[in-house]
Amino acid sequence: MIQLTRCFATVVFLILTIIHQSSAADETTITSYNVLSFGAKRNGVKDSTQAFLDAWAAACGASADSSEIYIPKGRYLLGAIAFKGDCKSSHVTFRIDGTLVASPDYRVLGQANNWFSFEGVTGLNIVGGALDAKGSALWACKLSTETTSCPNGATTLSFTNSKDIRVEGLMSLNSQMFHIVINGCQDVLIQGVKIIAAGNSPNTDGIHVQFSKNVAIFDTSIKTGDDCVSIGPGTKDLWMERISCGPGHGTSIGSLAKDLEEEGVQNVTVKNAIFKGTTNGLRIKSWARPSTGFVRGVRFLDVVMLNVQNPIVIDQNYCPHNLNCPGQVRK
Repeated sequence: MIQLTRCFATVVFLILTIIHQSSAADETTITSYNVLSFGAKRNGVKDSTQAFLDAWAAACGASADSSEIYIPKGRYLLGAIAFKGDCKSSHVTFRIDGTLVASPDYRVLGQANNWFSFEGVTGLNIVGGALDAKGSALWACKLSTETTSCPNGATTLSFTNSKDIRVEGLMSLNSQMFHIVINGCQDVLIQGVKIIAAGNSPNTDGIHVQFSKNVAIFDTSIKTGDDCVSIGPGTKDLWMERISCGPGHGTSIGSLAKDLEEEGVQNVTVKNAIFKGTTNGLRIKSWARPSTGFVRGVRFLDVVMLNVQNPIVIDQNYCPHNLNCPGQVRK
């Protein structure tokens, strides 16, 4: 109960901090940068990657307390982009009224780790819009028995070593790989997000969290071919509430214990969630080998499961495909 209370207090603090920052932003001058002014085309045909990079350079380097990158209605063809901090502006907002689309040729993004990545950024809001990675052709390649030369594919949206992040009202469609990855971050709020991929799409995890703390996910719908939410080592104080999952593989902590020296997972809460037609519901998985990794302070509250094959799974002998499996569990 003490751990649950602390986790709830952390989430409340995170939300109040974001509300305070939003209120403070209302009292300051916000400088807006329209991507069309930097040469972006909204026909979905001409590549607008450089225009978005130029808009980021202007907004990130602005001396204003808050700056905004505005993407009007339309379809914007974009390649892989890395948005890097530190920014002079204390808060940068991406306000998206359009749809950002990847090339239909999966090889354009297929060799990149990420489609959109934010690295070392503090104070970022992403509001609205849709990201369509057009991953179905790559899924078909991976599922085919006639070829083994498919690229791994790109994560649609990645945050690395960043703080004070808010993603609200965004839709992620047809990711080549993971939809959203939160890695090495602090104070992240995901709210009102929709994630959609085919039920047989490989490795299309909805949201993956690792080496991060104070992450909250609210009012989010995830339909995908892999884990709806996957939780890796080093995750602390993760709160998920009013989440719907399915199709997909459910919510998974792990796999853990891949390495001898590994950070643990602690203070994870799943509350008021619905799992429908998923392979698993709530899952914890670890390799059967000695490791410093651990799982503690996990709470599953008010969870509804409909047509779930394995509602609750705790697997301490995880070994996909049963190849080269370790045979020792730490005492």
